[in-house]
Amino acid sequence: MTTTRRRTIRLISISTAALVAGSIIAYAAIVEFRQDAFSEYIGLQGGPAQLTARVLRTPVGETTGAWHYHPGYVYNVVTQGTITIEDGCGEVRQYSKGEAFETSEGRVHRAYNLGSEDAVEYNMFVGPPGRPIGVNIPGNEHRCGPPSRVEECTDGGWATFNHPAPFANQGACISYLNHRKRITLLVPEDPLQ
Repeated sequence: MTTTRRRTIRLISISTAALVAGSIIAYAAIVEFRQDAFSEYIGLQGGPAQLTARVLRTPVGETTGAWHYHPGYVYNVVTQGTITIEDGCGEVRQYSKGEAFETSEGRVHRAYNLGSEDAVEYNMFVGPPGRPIGVNIPGNEHRCGPPSRVEECTDGGWATFNHPAPFANQGACISYLNHRKRITLLVPEDPLQ
């Protein structure tokens, strides 16, 4: 395969607004720039990966509305305002201008702009080639998981996870983490782009 065929670059300027079914919250985050590229080897992915760079502007008061996850990893830097990330397992964290955060592979979450100015983030997605950068949870069901660290599986923590599936016990939760690279998260037909 030639270098040209291995690398695909796509520049998109999109303004989207989608109403979440059964909700009065509209998602109107504006993607200002997106560029995809492919690499034969990315250390984080352990093989070929698709990298997507994006600038995401989220107006004051807006939310993603839908619970979703990213197949792969996302590295985020906030350059303006404050963004609030609600983890499906209950943790809520805010990140302001100058702060960075990671979204781990498959972790269910949603985001809000509860601040007083538009939030701007630079996102770098590292994931499997040909997969969407985000996937909505069917029916906007509130899900928790998957675990990101072994500590989340201990002291009964394993019983809180229900995404991608519940665990039978602590050992199954830890085994999932140890073999994560072999597990493929299912992608429903409604991917975020």
